[in-house]
Amino acid sequence: MLNNITHTTRMPTPPRIADRFVPFGASIFAEMTRLANQHRAVNLSQGFPDFDGPEVAKLAAIEAIRAGHGQYARMSGVPELNRAIADSWSKRGLAPLDPDAHVTVTSGCSEAIINTLVGILNPGDEVIFFEPYFDFYTAGAAMAGAVPRFVALHPPRDGRGAFWFDEAELRAAFTPRTRAIMVNTPHNPTGKVFTRAELELIAGLCGEHDAIAITDEVYEHLVYEPTLPHISMATLPGMWDRTITLSSMGKTFSLTGWKVGWAIAPEHLTAGVRACHQYMTFSTATPLQHGAAAAIREPGEYCAQLRSLFASNRDVLSEALSRAGLRVYPSHSTYFLMADHTPLGFTDDRAFVSHLIEKIGVAAIPPSGFYNRRELGRPLARFAFCKKRETIEEAVLRLSALRPV
Repeated sequence: MLNNITHTTRMPTPPRIADRFVPFGASIFAEMTRLANQHRAVNLSQGFPDFDGPEVAKLAAIEAIRAGHGQYARMSGVPELNRAIADSWSKRGLAPLDPDAHVTVTSGCSEAIINTLVGILNPGDEVIFFEPYFDFYTAGAAMAGAVPRFVALHPPRDGRGAFWFDEAELRAAFTPRTRAIMVNTPHNPTGKVFTRAELELIAGLCGEHDAIAITDEVYEHLVYEPTLPHISMATLPGMWDRTITLSSMGKTFSLTGWKVGWAIAPEHLTAGVRACHQYMTFSTATPLQHGAAAAIREPGEYCAQLRSLFASNRDVLSEALSRAGLRVYPSHSTYFLMADHTPLGFTDDRAFVSHLIEKIGVAAIPPSGFYNRRELGRPLARFAFCKKRETIEEAVLRLSALRPV
């Protein structure tokens, strides 16, 4: 009889998480988006547009579904997409690629990052990251059993230039165990575009220490200053043979949820990427690869219009944050900007962002989690301006209520 059933109180079972992932905790992007939804805040935290990508991509993906392209794709990518990526690379004046040997299609640049770190690094190898960094970098190093070393990007000294690094600190980060360096340019979250001189310094150190350069270039088409063009590390003298270039269509074509990315590398480095990729996902969604190929081949004015919108959004948001009392740093690329909240009297980035979400109704990212030395990020907040103009205008309206504490 049901009345005879006794219930005992059980302690909750603790999460079973491998030691390598315990330090990372939950994704800050998911957490901030959840809080934004909970408080009905304008979401300038997680970096995704609130509008759709180009019709040419969607129509091609739909046609691929209707044409029966629903089975596994070739492990290295649908041939049409590999060729489109290679042709796009060549049209920019870069060295010709063999689409079958040099291009590997992945499930977003996120997977390409993991494939590369796990595929080329052995336990105990050292890999250098600039901080702040995209959090997949350190998680990927943990999966590989590699040892991260960090070089800080500092806010501009005069408040008007670009984030910068100390050459002596970079040189000291290279050791006999250095296997690779990750270079994210254009850089999330600072909006920095690495200069030719900076890239040549890194290239020289790679040659001196026989290290591989892994370059995350997902924002390669979202640069706003003609005097600061994007330069691919692989194009520098002697660097093709020691560079793995990562990118995706998500940022360029506002289709972040499609998760179509790629790695470009010479055959001996492609081998490491594919060694992991074949067991990580094996292949990326077939119809979406056909859609990506169409967008890359026929971009039309989409990218130019996107740059124009984002540059204007950046300027409007920067002005509003400055009026509210923050110290806003220039963003020359990507769709993020960094601002110093300390003039408003907040103790750290978490306290500021919590207040911003709960009291003002605008969500941002607390960037201390993107630093190994978290104290470097505590004075800062990251804002995304990859939104419709009306979204930015609503955020600006709400920011007018921000006051010092």
